[in-house]
Amino acid sequence: MIFSNRAALFALGAAILFGASTPFAKLLVGDMSPLLLAGLLYLGSGVGLGLVRLIRDRGWRASQLPPGEWPWLLGAILFGGVLGPLALMFGLTSTSGSSASLLLNLEAVLTATIAWLVFKESADKRLVWGMVAIVAGGVVLSWPSQSSNFSDWAGPVLVGIACLCWAIDNNLTRKVSASDALFIACSKGVVAGLVNTSMAVVLDVPLPGFATIAGTMTVGLLGYGFSLVMFVLALRGLGTARTGAYFSTAPFIGAAVALLMLGEPTGLAFWVAAALMGVGVWLHLTEVHDHMHDHEPMAHTHSHSHDAHHQHTHDFEWTGDKAHVHLHTHGFLHHHHRHFPDIHHRHGHS
Repeated sequence: MIFSNRAALFALGAAILFGASTPFAKLLVGDMSPLLLAGLLYLGSGVGLGLVRLIRDRGWRASQLPPGEWPWLLGAILFGGVLGPLALMFGLTSTSGSSASLLLNLEAVLTATIAWLVFKESADKRLVWGMVAIVAGGVVLSWPSQSSNFSDWAGPVLVGIACLCWAIDNNLTRKVSASDALFIACSKGVVAGLVNTSMAVVLDVPLPGFATIAGTMTVGLLGYGFSLVMFVLALRGLGTARTGAYFSTAPFIGAAVALLMLGEPTGLAFWVAAALMGVGVWLHLTEVHDHMHDHEPMAHTHSHSHDAHHQHTHDFEWTGDKAHVHLHTHGFLHHHHRHFPDIHHRHGHS
């Protein structure tokens, strides 16, 4: 029976928003410079989420990010918001669009590989085969209709480096995923937007009209900003490899939106990709990971209710009838239940 998991819905929601942003951006930007496009999309994400956060908190509130998590966030911003987009922009100058689309499927593979080998996330056969099916669907969807020229390796290598940067970003973001998702996504958007937009200004890239700028930033808020918030929430509940696998359905979602919105033609490859990705998502949704495990003592801050993993007292008045946020400590716990590698289950496996 399919296990209903809110984190999986967040991951798929992130993929839907990000995948749908591509055809919408295509309608809005026309011939805008790729560098300026990246900058405005990220800037729309960062500025928009900053305003949402101000409204949510009724004014400015400190991030409450624990001191030990700042290096992880700064590393994620560096790799995902600065180095990744830069490598992609330069790589696209000597790589065809079809080849680049094909190469971008490396992100999901590299994300899972780093999660499994470096951060020791659990991986069973069902998860691996689901990843294979989803990535295979992405390959089928983006496979060039005509032979592409890979004789110039500089472009493809740079696109591959961009994928590696985003894979590192995904794994580093997981380390801070228990903290405020709006703050994390806003920080990434502001830094990436300022870096890319500033580069475009320095290079004297022509600016489009106000309507195009506003439309592009709106697409960025939805397709990059809210998508990233959902991605962080999914990391919190699923871990990096599983979230990356769900998110890798974004190319198919983008193609489907383009088909409906732009009336683009479809063919056998589209439906083969849909079937492969559907099988992959089904394999992940029906995964069962259940064993006796230990919870080591830890302290962190995130929204929680008092479930089996949260049995602690408070030094403030609390009625016990809703979720709340504060620094709390987990004692040692040894038990057995179904789980994912979420923020409370980052244990090793024999």
